[in-house]
Amino acid sequence: MIFDTDVLIWFSRSEPKARDLVDSTIERALSIVSFMELLQGARSKAEMNEIQRFVRESDFRLIPLSASIGDVAAALIEEHALKSGLRIEDALIAATAREAGEVLATANLRHFRPIRNLTLKAFRPGGRSVS
Repeated sequence: MIFDTDVLIWFSRSEPKARDLVDSTIERALSIVSFMELLQGARSKAEMNEIQRFVRESDFRLIPLSASIGDVAAALIEEHALKSGLRIEDALIAATAREAGEVLATANLRHFRPIRNLTLKAFRPGGRSVS
């Protein structure tokens, strides 16, 4: 399962449902885009180091960008940016999940739900996680 950035932000805030979802997932993956978003949100070098440690120690497989991911993301932007507000980072994360054949866990359903051939695991903080 690939985790969208928002789920890991909830996890870092000790949100119980986010912790349950991450902890119960054996095969954890993360788009390099989400990893960069997490680093960008850090307020200090210490927080950056903590993010890097968390990703490493939690056995997240980092999925790099590739030409095919870029091509799929560009097509997703063309198809969805005007209709649903899909942004570059979300297009790259969705393309990564599609190309890897992985489920994407996210609370951001508005941008991802219209994308064909993308399997989602809807995450609702404070509520229950649903497929």
